[in-house]
Amino acid sequence: MQILRVAWALTGAAICCFLLLLLHSRLLKEGQLAAGTCEIVTLDRDSSQPRRTIARQTARCACKKGQIAGTTRARPACVDAGIVRKKQWCEMVPCLEDEGCDLLVNKSGWTCTQPGGRVKTTTAL
Repeated sequence: MQILRVAWALTGAAICCFLLLLLHSRLLKEGQLAAGTCEIVTLDRDSSQPRRTIARQTARCACKKGQIAGTTRARPACVDAGIVRKKQWCEMVPCLEDEGCDLLVNKSGWTCTQPGGRVKTTTAL
C-alpha cells in the first residue's frame, strides 16, 4: 500500500515537472525568430532633400552557423558570412530581379540600377 502511494507521488511530481518545462519552453519561444530568418525592427525614411530619399533600416536575424545578416532581393536575409567578410555584396543578390547590381568603388556597399535608369545606392555599416 505504501509503495502505491510513493508511485502516485512520483507520478504527480513527474507530471508537474513536465508541465513546468512545457510552460518554460513556450515562454522562451515568444519573441524568438526561427533559424535562418530575419525581421525588420525599424525603418526610417528622410525625403527632405529633392530627388533623394534616405532610408535606414534595422533588422533582427537569427542566422544559422556560417551565416550573417545581409540582404537578398531588397529584404533582410541570412547570407553566407564569406560574402560580408570579402565585401562581395552582389553575391548575396541584394537587388530585385529586374535590377542590375554593381559594387561601389570602395566596396562600402552596392547600387541597384533599375531598367529606367533609376539608381538605388546601399551602404553597409
